Amino acid sequence: MTLTSEDLAQARTAWGAGLIAISKAYEEGGIETARPIAEEVLDGAYGYAMGDVLFKPTLASGDQTFRPTRQGALSYFVGHDADYPRDGGFGLKGWREMDSVTSAEFIEGSVGMWMGWVILTDKDGNVTKVDKTFGYKKDADGVLRIVLHHSSLPYAPA
Repeated sequence: MTLTSEDLAQARTAWGAGLIAISKAYEEGGIETARPIAEEVLDGAYGYAMGDVLFKPTLASGDQTFRPTRQGALSYFVGHDADYPRDGGFGLKGWREMDSVTSAEFIEGSVGMWMGWVILTDKDGNVTKVDKTFGYKKDADGVLRIVLHHSSLPYAPA
């Protein structure tokens, strides 16, 4: 059950592929096509079946800054949820590529944490660089799940 750096890298790659799949599904069939893909991505990558996930998305604020529930995470990725009226759908932004640069990681047994940059490229070639921290834990079946996801835009001094 011990994790490796390669396990963490594969999990990040799968997360990025999921984000891209959500974007493409939205472009091809709208929200009705994107939502089920987003649900698959959430259920495949995140530990909501294990309990609350410590999720702080990049573009969330106020009393909806934190998204410990699956519903809150789904809304963040695809919007279109009256309970989260400010969500525009981060996963709907035309993503085509994801890369990550590791700053540091911590692994102990079945728990791993990763911190670094996630670099996203959209269909027009625009690049967004985000500060990320992912915490992972293997579930009862040995599947690696995200249980901590903190994301923010890099500080830009004036």
